[in-house]
Amino acid sequence: MHEAATLDEYLVPIRLDIDLEGHRLRDTLTWNKNEKNLTPEQFSEILVDDLEIPGAFVPVIANIIRTQVDGYDADTKALVENSDHRVIIKLNVHVGNTSLVDQFEWDISCPQNSPEEFARTLCQELGLGGEFISAISYSIRGQLGWHIKTMTFTEAPLKTIETPLRTGNLDKWAPSIENLTDQEMEKKIRDQDRNARRMRRLANMN
Repeated sequence: MHEAATLDEYLVPIRLDIDLEGHRLRDTLTWNKNEKNLTPEQFSEILVDDLEIPGAFVPVIANIIRTQVDGYDADTKALVENSDHRVIIKLNVHVGNTSLVDQFEWDISCPQNSPEEFARTLCQELGLGGEFISAISYSIRGQLGWHIKTMTFTEAPLKTIETPLRTGNLDKWAPSIENLTDQEMEKKIRDQDRNARRMRRLANMN
């Protein structure tokens, strides 16, 4: 217990999309890579029990968590301290029939920037439910991992911000919330899944 308390939290975005025994599980979460008190198997057993789905999901969920944790690398130690490393984060998050679209800049060199704190504040301001918090955190951490990995394999510097004031096309820098039909939501999710697969392929090519 003492050893676990001394380790830094290293959160990894995890995506679950499983079809098994007539049940489908879609979920996003973040997993602490330095977790010592709870194994993926124990977590999977709790989740399966809470959702009342077949026990066959337990090893599948645990394996997905381990695979995605092992394949995730978002180490910012190589970034120069006190420098401005801004990237654009784009949110396209769906919970139930509610869709949130937004984009903003994120300084990946600032250790005080927390996707979880940002997600909680954003959801509070927009009046969104708690399920959006984990979905937004997952999306931010996934994109940060991709940006950091891309920076590791390129010599091109990040674009600098020449002016803090925005001009033109300002609507895209503000959150947009839509309530969609089942058909519209299904299409949005398919498009999002297709884009996520494309991003993973690009990351694996680097």
